[in-house]
Amino acid sequence: MATFDQDVVRSTFVVGLRDAHAVENQALSLIDRQLDRLKNYDEVADQLRRHRGETEQQIRRLEEILASLDESHSALKDAALSLGGNLAALGHTIAGDEILKNTFANFAFENFEAASYRSLITVAEAGSFTAAVPLLQTTLDEELAMAAWLEERVPAITTKYLTLSSQGEKADR
Repeated sequence: MATFDQDVVRSTFVVGLRDAHAVENQALSLIDRQLDRLKNYDEVADQLRRHRGETEQQIRRLEEILASLDESHSALKDAALSLGGNLAALGHTIAGDEILKNTFANFAFENFEAASYRSLITVAEAGSFTAAVPLLQTTLDEELAMAAWLEERVPAITTKYLTLSSQGEKADR
């Protein structure tokens, strides 16, 4: 079994937790902008609302872990990534197939988050932060479930987009 400098492990863990907190705030911005615009895809809107609630819980879990380490999230990272989330969502609004672009981006984003949580779990296990693992695992499971939901729905969303477009209806969102 490898041994690691525990100062390095702790520092890596705290930075990773702060980054994840900022990414979850970015997710809230992305979800909110998409919900503001969705018109023809009720199933997507319902799933985004559900996942928004999970995301709020994920933020609380991260804050709980950070507090247990006598640390806090980075307001600067949170603000920067939240702004980035708003800009990313805005970028898709000019696309004629906004719903498709958002679906692809959401799928990629959920997988990015899942990879982040897998890494945090590995760091927690390498250090003395095993109490954080169940909280991180719960979040990982939620991110994987959302990614799987999106992956399963890409064909149906694409088909609905094509159907609406073929009927001359507004299909982009």
